[in-house]
Amino acid sequence: MTTTSTAAHAQVRLTQLAAGGGCACKVPPGELERVLAGLSAGKAVGDLLVGVEHGDDAAVVRIDGDRALIATADFFTPVVDDPYDFGRIAATNALSDVYAMGGTPLLALNLLSWPLERVPLAVAADVLRGGADVCSAAGAHLAGGHSIDDAEPKYGLAVTGVADPSRLLRNDAGRAGTPLTLTKPLGLGILNNRHKATGEVFPEAVEAMTTLNADASRAAVDAEVRAATDVTGFGLLGHLLKLARASGVSAVVDAAAVPYLEGARSSLAQGFVPGGSRRNLEWVIPHVSSSLPEDELLLLADAQTSGGLLIAGELPGHPVVGELVAPRTHVLTVA
Repeated sequence: MTTTSTAAHAQVRLTQLAAGGGCACKVPPGELERVLAGLSAGKAVGDLLVGVEHGDDAAVVRIDGDRALIATADFFTPVVDDPYDFGRIAATNALSDVYAMGGTPLLALNLLSWPLERVPLAVAADVLRGGADVCSAAGAHLAGGHSIDDAEPKYGLAVTGVADPSRLLRNDAGRAGTPLTLTKPLGLGILNNRHKATGEVFPEAVEAMTTLNADASRAAVDAEVRAATDVTGFGLLGHLLKLARASGVSAVVDAAAVPYLEGARSSLAQGFVPGGSRRNLEWVIPHVSSSLPEDELLLLADAQTSGGLLIAGELPGHPVVGELVAPRTHVLTVA
């Protein structure tokens, strides 16, 4: 449930202070891949179990035989106007990278950029309070961090976690014949875009974005799942494309089985589509075989913020939305 922020919040809409919002403001996936293609540092070798090769959710290094350290960082501009909720959403999203690898977060550091001349620091305090409450709920220590004066507000976390190296969830471990399970509904990017444009509040979207992926991650590890990713800025199709390519397989998506938040379809019809979602679709479409209309594909490519896990396996209570299959001409088939 949302906690009321300070009176300073009433004086400013945080979403109006940034050009983008949430994970929709990521560097476009195609451009990011081109930049990273020439890098050799960080490629997995020896005790570095997961590096930059496949764009996985976090880096992983082996500490000893049964312990691995997971490291990640994630921050973004506001997706909601309420500063406390912004802090909760950004922290939940950052912790998700550890859960997406099958790990447990141990320690987090705040990452804060704040327009000191435009927004009182009392508002930033509400953002930090939201992040602290989420870390407390996750059982992770929050200790310090780094802050700067910036033209746009930004917040997130650098997170360290641990995992069993033999039970990691990776995006290069998918196998043909495995079902695909999605643990949160889509439509977050579209609803956040509508909130930014109109000020309307969507409690179901806030609830989804502030729900930790901890339970789903533990269930996947217990079920001996080996391949997974979280669904964030590159959308379901984008993150599935990365998983399928890294694993050397193709994938089929059953569009009718994919769950959406209430209001997502109607908001799409009214034109509330983030630029990041359109860029996602432009990037994946050469790899997609589908006869579905563009609007349906836009929903599947919608840039999520603090989305769910996409798991190569079945988890009770969550919908199966497709399957990994043997390699085909098109990496993704959407029916």
